[in-house]
Amino acid sequence: MEFLKSIRDRSQHYQVPFEHWEFQQPLTDACVDEINRRQIENPKELGMNYDGTRAIDGGEGFFRDGIVSGGQALPYRCFVQASNSKDYPHMVNLINELKSKDTYGYIGELLKKDLTNSYIRIEIICDRPGFWLKPHCDIKEKLLSCLVFTNPYYEAEYLGTDLYDKNLNKVKTIPYKNNSGYFFSSNENSWHGCEKKVIKIERRAVQINYVTFKTDWKV
Repeated sequence: MEFLKSIRDRSQHYQVPFEHWEFQQPLTDACVDEINRRQIENPKELGMNYDGTRAIDGGEGFFRDGIVSGGQALPYRCFVQASNSKDYPHMVNLINELKSKDTYGYIGELLKKDLTNSYIRIEIICDRPGFWLKPHCDIKEKLLSCLVFTNPYYEAEYLGTDLYDKNLNKVKTIPYKNNSGYFFSSNENSWHGCEKKVIKIERRAVQINYVTFKTDWKV
């Protein structure tokens, strides 16, 4: 139960610029290795009209109505699903932990959200040079927004996620450190993104969500 242990014992709670938590070592070493070994397509090499952003799902810089599909999963986005779960035994262990009542119950208490009837969505992320993500608030269907960095190439810490106040002034950057990250529950003031920065090789992470729309992983 490494994920829950990290939240309980190795996390810090912040209120500025909006309520969020930073936490350390939520993943096992085997899980981190599994994330780092996943080969993910480079959109530029696929001939896609890639402008540096990650999601091509209509995401604009305001608190928007939900997209039931959770976004279009293009070749450079890798979701852990039942169909490919055999390739991710350690990620499945993480999913099973997230499905545990001890875990979702504790997280739900922190977020003041009922996660009982939610679903789990896991995405392995690989951001390449040129990546950026404008300030935005996540869709309201994301009850938990969580990103854990893995940093296999020892990229600079300033590549982490930027947090903004309601006037879109950058307040802080969560450090891009291996096996560390943050979580929060989205609202109309949870502005976050990633300004254009120098990525030498890649910015790898795993996105972990409890969501209201259906996935292969029911709590």
